Amino acid sequence: MEHKLIITPKTKILQLIETYPELEEILIGVTPAFKRLKNPLLRKTIAKVTTLQQAAAIGNVKVQDLVNRLRHEVGQDTISENEAGEVNIHYDCPEWFDPSKITRRFDIRAMLEDAEMPIHQVMADLKALPADEIYEITSPLLTVPLIEKASGLGLDHWVEQKNEDLFLIRFIKK
Repeated sequence: MEHKLIITPKTKILQLIETYPELEEILIGVTPAFKRLKNPLLRKTIAKVTTLQQAAAIGNVKVQDLVNRLRHEVGQDTISENEAGEVNIHYDCPEWFDPSKITRRFDIRAMLEDAEMPIHQVMADLKALPADEIYEITSPLLTVPLIEKASGLGLDHWVEQKNEDLFLIRFIKK
């Protein structure tokens, strides 16, 4: 007997679309940000580590709504709000932001284009970041897994979306 994937907020995007290929178009339909799934390099890198919970934050949709829409399409029961676990992304400019405090910048676009994962380099940089200095990442997409890992280190963040394919993500250790 074949066991199909049970869709949860922790389900990885790549695992989801490999198990249920028909859900890729639904993900893309939910929010235009998911059209990046068509890029084979991003599919191999970002989709491999990004959960539906993180994808909901990227698409600015409620994780419960996203998961339940996908579950409905494959005949699974809905989840409740307390099973969803929303990711909190900070889009408003914080009081701590001062451009003169940016001491390190890292543009991860080239790494992603080469199907490399920048998370190891970024995490090493963030661990070495002195208090009250700002680390700025330039990215073609909202890197929620990275934001979650940095938050786990006690860093605060601010995301400034310049356009559909350009994000500045700033971190500070307070």
